[in-house]
Amino acid sequence: MVGKEKWIELIKDFHEKPVPVLIERELSIPLEVPLKRAISIIGPRRAGKTYTMYQLISLLLKNKIPFERVLYANFERTDLNGCNAADLDYMLESFYEIYPENKKNKVWLFLDEIQNVEKWEKFVRTVIDYENVQVFISGSSSKLLSREIATSLRGRTITYSVFPFSFVDYLAAEKIKVKKYFSSSEKSVVINKLMDYLQDGGYPEVILYKKEKDKLLQDIIETTVYRDVIERYKIRNIKLLKLLMKSLVSSSQKEFSVNKFYNFVKSTGVKASKNALYNYVNALNDVFFIFSLRKFSYSYKEAEQSLPKIYLIDNGLLTLNGINGQGRLMENLVFIELMRRNKDVHYFRSVDNKETDFVVLEKNKAKQLIQVSFSLDDFNTKEREIKGLLKAGKELNCSNLLVITWGKEGEEKIKGKKIKYVVLWKWLLENHSKNSEIA
Repeated sequence: MVGKEKWIELIKDFHEKPVPVLIERELSIPLEVPLKRAISIIGPRRAGKTYTMYQLISLLLKNKIPFERVLYANFERTDLNGCNAADLDYMLESFYEIYPENKKNKVWLFLDEIQNVEKWEKFVRTVIDYENVQVFISGSSSKLLSREIATSLRGRTITYSVFPFSFVDYLAAEKIKVKKYFSSSEKSVVINKLMDYLQDGGYPEVILYKKEKDKLLQDIIETTVYRDVIERYKIRNIKLLKLLMKSLVSSSQKEFSVNKFYNFVKSTGVKASKNALYNYVNALNDVFFIFSLRKFSYSYKEAEQSLPKIYLIDNGLLTLNGINGQGRLMENLVFIELMRRNKDVHYFRSVDNKETDFVVLEKNKAKQLIQVSFSLDDFNTKEREIKGLLKAGKELNCSNLLVITWGKEGEEKIKGKKIKYVVLWKWLLENHSKNSEIA
């Protein structure tokens, strides 16, 4: 148990130190919501959730909110190990004891890595119901803020995801300003930076300390494996988990069959069970190491029974494992950006087995079909990509057909259907530019 004296010390320490200086990221997270709800911030470890909280605190201070009305606690701290809901009650009591005037004022409470606190949801529910407090919570498990939060807070939360740096964030870290119009030299710099981003990924530490890229990425994998998977999910067969992770990485952007992998490991003499493997895959999804993309079908059963395609949270983890083909890196990057934009995405295979990389859905209807191809200079490559789009467009009744490439842009009419080509760097920056075109 953390005593009141310790809480007072931690609270006073927080208010004596300046908010850390950081690279400002594009945020869609509000400073408060009108309903009595907590704001949940989820994402993988080391993607920047803590600094996102600091950025929100900085915005509060810029909006003239007194620092004394803001409280932040990080439950990864060793001196907060073993915290429970009662400890959080002590924390809030101590806060009001130091600043009694806050009982009458709006307060902003940031609880970082809240999943480490036993029965935290009781405290959060009580605070949002009975106190004038906007609560922010963060966690590294997608399970924490989907199934578990939906049950624990009964719809009393709004969830936002924080991924590794977007390309806009990456350019900000490189001190390159995104503008409406670029000169040819500025455009050249942006494209060169995109090639680095394509290879290195967007983990903040990797961008800031590029010389230690491989060590940092390896450490992120080790942290994800041992801290977020083995410990949290009490996994015993570590050898099997590592074999699975290696296979998932090498299968990125391809369909992955647990059944085939099970038969493979059995043939090598490694002990395994299918149920364990399904649980391991779910765990790696939960900690945002991988994403399992399902095939789109109007039949729920068919969609759920389809083999998922595997994508990784960051391109740096692909290149670390020797996957550096430009087409594969582009496809993974586009997928993660679609996740960052909170799109409902699937892949699609037509009745004659032609594939479309991404189907973007709205209300279970195809709004946009996307193919990703580094180059369309090869006739066979272009024919394959376009045929996939046209077949999907016909079967899904969708005419918004897009191909994301490295160098080709414009529009083309094929078999009466308009196909739009956009270069990757413009597509990645298009949301930043809102309603304006990038020249």
